[in-house]
Amino acid sequence: MNQVLKDILELLDVERIEENLYRGQNHPTEHVFGGQVLAQAIAAATRTVQPEHNLHSIHAYFLRAGDWKTPILYEVDRIRDGRSFSTRRVVAIQHGRAIFNLSSSWHRQESSLAHAAPMPNVLPPECLRSDLDLYREIARERPEVERYMFRFEAIDSRQVENLLMANEDPHPPFKHTWLKAVEPLPDTPGLHQALLAYMSDLDFMSTSMLPHGGRRIREQIYGASLDHALWYHRPVRADEWLLFAKSSPHAGGSRGYVKGQFFDRDGNLVATAAQECLIRLIDAEQKSA
Repeated sequence: MNQVLKDILELLDVERIEENLYRGQNHPTEHVFGGQVLAQAIAAATRTVQPEHNLHSIHAYFLRAGDWKTPILYEVDRIRDGRSFSTRRVVAIQHGRAIFNLSSSWHRQESSLAHAAPMPNVLPPECLRSDLDLYREIARERPEVERYMFRFEAIDSRQVENLLMANEDPHPPFKHTWLKAVEPLPDTPGLHQALLAYMSDLDFMSTSMLPHGGRRIREQIYGASLDHALWYHRPVRADEWLLFAKSSPHAGGSRGYVKGQFFDRDGNLVATAAQECLIRLIDAEQKSA
């Protein structure tokens, strides 16, 4: 298996150390990726839920920056187990302090009325270059992009509008990205849901900065994810192509709001994501400090 994908899957396989208590490791990248914490928290909660209940929504807050040199403890609170719904709360802890919390709801499958938004009409992934190839070209002149581009060795990501985190020119606040794991994954629904959460934080916040110059504004701000929400509408496979349609309706008060929809190749809406992020302008003196 691709080594980076193998490493990510091992990170999502959190270790049980006590009833309702799990431990997750980090990539050695001098940075704790928010999508990793989100996915690990989902993986921990999944271990405590009856298998006939499926994850349908999560709401999470990033409270403090993580320490990449220290494992993260995930404490699961089994708030409720009902016939139709189960609820879990997860707190991620480092150095005795909460760095993240998540509320999640799980639902037994039921038949119902149904409708869904249509998938945007965009180029298919076969017509697009991979982000990894594009980042490798950019890294020749800007090696700083290497600190996050390694993830695209595990996640095949392809931009419809060719807008990368390293772009400089202003663009309207929307973008479309095809995503999938580079290799087939086991038929484990919880794994696919956790990896979708991981992918939902890839290049999401940057959508809120597109109208302001992309990379140029990125070098003038302090950015971080503040919260993240996901709704799973139907079963999903993270190893098959998914279109992530992202837009940012608002930015202001040092915060940017981004929303996105995941569609499978058949045009089915499989999940919806939303995030508010910190995009705080900093001056040269603060940046130096």
